[in-house]
Amino acid sequence: MLSRVVELLAPALRHPGAVYVDCTLGLGGHAEAVLAACPSARLVGIDRDREALAAARERLAPFGDRVILVRAVYHELPDVLAELGLRRVQAVLMDLGLSSLQIDRTERGFAYRSDAPLDMRMSLDDEVTAADIVNTYDAYALSRILRRYGEERFADRIARAIVAGRPFDSSARLVETVAGAIPAAVRHTGGHPAKRTFQALRIEVNGELDSLALAVPRGVAALAVGGRIAVLAYHSLEDRLVKQTFATGAADRAPRGLPVVPDGYGPELRLLTHGAERPTADEVAANPRAASARLRAAERIEEAA
Repeated sequence: MLSRVVELLAPALRHPGAVYVDCTLGLGGHAEAVLAACPSARLVGIDRDREALAAARERLAPFGDRVILVRAVYHELPDVLAELGLRRVQAVLMDLGLSSLQIDRTERGFAYRSDAPLDMRMSLDDEVTAADIVNTYDAYALSRILRRYGEERFADRIARAIVAGRPFDSSARLVETVAGAIPAAVRHTGGHPAKRTFQALRIEVNGELDSLALAVPRGVAALAVGGRIAVLAYHSLEDRLVKQTFATGAADRAPRGLPVVPDGYGPELRLLTHGAERPTADEVAANPRAASARLRAAERIEEAA
């Protein structure tokens, strides 16, 4: 949804010195498009993955000193801005989930359709891998994360099968074990049988939802009045957190019963999207990975009291 993201963020980036923060830089595709469309804007690009930062640095080199890249996790946004001496910014983007680099490099272990080491770390500097989780968590803990992060209805069955099949060191046998634990009658419905399990393991390895729950409110708080935030989510758990944060910001904060809402207690945000926008059929045909994308955006209209 590249063109739509640029369309939503560009109005906040027209004046000289405007700062755009890409909290999930990846390979730099969104950043490149925003910088090209907004020649007065500067970029603070954040990513936890050293490999992604190296690729983005090369891609964004033509923009020279308009670009600052920082290795961090997106919930560390306040610390990043403080280190750079920035109090407020004009635009924030969060493109959640995996980058193409992480999906395409088999050795990173995110894909369930090819055999690879059970890694799944977004940052190779982190210690805990997916192999550590499947080989050490007990059945109860495995079931909990499969149900919570994968919304997997056969979580108990899969967890017991994983414990019985240990140890695991690569994805192929884990995929086989997960598929075997799902009843045959439903095994071939709802997409790949291991999709939800791999999503749950990835979220657990990287602490994604805990980080996101902090990152979205902090992204809103970093905006100057008139600034805009856009978030691309790829499954319902992510999108629900974004929706709730934006809905809270778009509601009055005054005590009930007051005849007039005092200054500083009105809505903090104005929603720029009606619900979650989805990619067009043409975009999905050109880029199948966009199929599950859900885009929400909002504008900061008032400072909190």
